[in-house]
Amino acid sequence: MKNLFKSKGFREFLRVLIALAIGITLGFIITLFVSESPIEAYKSFLFGPLTRLNRIGDWLEDSLTLVLVGLAMCIVFTAGQWYIGAEGQMILGALISGVVILFVPLPPALRITLAFVVSAIVGFLWAVVPAFLKAYLNANELITSLMLNTIAIKAFEYFLKYYIMPEGSRTLTSARVPKDLQLPSFIPDIPILSSIRELWMKQTSVSIIVYIAIAAVIAVYYLLYKTPFGYELRTVGSNKKFARYGGININRTVLLAMTVSGIFAGIAGTHLTLAIHNRLIVGMSSGMGFEGVNIAILARLNPLLVPISSLLYGYMRAGAEVMERTTDVSRELVMVIQAVILLLVTAERLMPTIQQRIDHANEGNNINDGKIKGGINDI
Repeated sequence: MKNLFKSKGFREFLRVLIALAIGITLGFIITLFVSESPIEAYKSFLFGPLTRLNRIGDWLEDSLTLVLVGLAMCIVFTAGQWYIGAEGQMILGALISGVVILFVPLPPALRITLAFVVSAIVGFLWAVVPAFLKAYLNANELITSLMLNTIAIKAFEYFLKYYIMPEGSRTLTSARVPKDLQLPSFIPDIPILSSIRELWMKQTSVSIIVYIAIAAVIAVYYLLYKTPFGYELRTVGSNKKFARYGGININRTVLLAMTVSGIFAGIAGTHLTLAIHNRLIVGMSSGMGFEGVNIAILARLNPLLVPISSLLYGYMRAGAEVMERTTDVSRELVMVIQAVILLLVTAERLMPTIQQRIDHANEGNNINDGKIKGGINDI
């Protein structure tokens, strides 16, 4: 048991629990000042996502998207690169997926498969420019990726308005994706599950992206920890000088880190188009590309922890929506809670300080026990 308390995994788990407790407590204190019914408002935030099947679906849909962008961020952050271009990669992945689905004359299965493939390719290619600038010209990847995010968003709006939006439409949106071209439900189409499948399909859009996300988690973990390329990524991220001394091509590694991450961000865009919105609309990403940064940090860059971080973060997003719709508290309160949790989880001195105090207390107890035993022996 003592070994459990001293283990690194337990300390990390305790760090997250403390951060959650502090963030939720702070959020409730703020709610007391801004809401006429603070208890009801906070109940809707904490338990609202579980009260209806459609709300559970909203939670899972957001979480699945966050898994993919969180994995993308894990790759680049492991390589020590502050590249945050997943937002642009995701929105372009959504755009190209919509174009394929709406305009390419292929059978449904082939068209959906092609949408995934081209979105992954677009996500990969969109990172080539900032990756090349960083690797060979030492340009700041944070700045270049932010600028390209803006370009991607404006390009999305331009093509949607002038080439995709149906004639006579009064809103900036594409035609709806036909039912047979939307992603099928994650529940298999077998007789024994037909009633459950029908219920889930009627109230949620949780699709086969569940299995794609699971496969992506396994693939990224294998890539980072079981391949030579993953070793190069981790070495470059931890110590560039050592990596260069060991013969690793740092420029190539940095270039591939950013571009490979775009594959998962692009696929996340396909999920937005073919499962969540079922059309192209302005602002369809809801800033999830940037939230992928938070997911990766909360997961401590461990791909196996990304689903847990995504479910937690997605739950807060879903709770914020329920609270905003049913009470007098806006979703900005949840942003405060998220920020506090993220700050505390990433505070490197939080757990060491707690551990140090525990160790000092144990040492004091041991000294006292020694004195007592010594006194008894003397008697």
